Amino acid sequence: MVMRLVRDDDYGPMELEEELQPPRPGADAIDDDLEAAEPQDGVVADAAEDVDSAEDTANDSRASEAPAINLGTLEALLLTTHHPLTAGRIAEVLDLPSTKPIRKAIKELNEAYSSSNRSFRIEQVAGGYQILTLPEFGDLLKKFHQKEVDAKLTKAAIETLAIIAYKQPILRADVESIRGVACGETIRSLMEKHLVKIAGRAEEPGRPILYGTTKRFLELFGLNSVKDLPQPEALAAKANG
Repeated sequence: MVMRLVRDDDYGPMELEEELQPPRPGADAIDDDLEAAEPQDGVVADAAEDVDSAEDTANDSRASEAPAINLGTLEALLLTTHHPLTAGRIAEVLDLPSTKPIRKAIKELNEAYSSSNRSFRIEQVAGGYQILTLPEFGDLLKKFHQKEVDAKLTKAAIETLAIIAYKQPILRADVESIRGVACGETIRSLMEKHLVKIAGRAEEPGRPILYGTTKRFLELFGLNSVKDLPQPEALAAKANG
């Protein structure tokens, strides 16, 4: 900015009169009122923040308003399927925008089952949901279905399946080494029943096949994953107790 020095005679008569004129009464008050009318620093920002906060709250409330699920419809879906239904599949059938309400609805159904002493619950199995009977009814149901189970799996098949389940991925040679007999036919039979699958190939000469259990295996034994298999320590403690 450039400043210029002026002499008194540079002012005109009117300008000199204004310069020498005393201030008008109340002029300072008017100026103060004008300054007070100006928005102070931060007021606009605070107001904007209040608006943003109100919008965020409204958005959160809208997001939390999930569509209600008809519990009877959900129960009917689970009762009429022989395989676990994933949350995504349930949401697709019920035309839901997301899977979030499903877990809440399943919890409500289980609470209703528990309060009325029902013999079953909705459990998470093989990555989906399925209605299963409670463990305390296992002995009775096992006795009832024993002949059917025996007809499906022989003792050799059960032993082979147990080895694969706990040791997977595993080579056939290793299964045969543990059992002490050839297992080719037994493994083939388990694959036909969709209980055992090819899990890959070993990084060794000949690239032999590795075997593992299937999703059908988890469904049949009521497991969500192979991590839920009974551990040897727990089985030993149960046998000794």
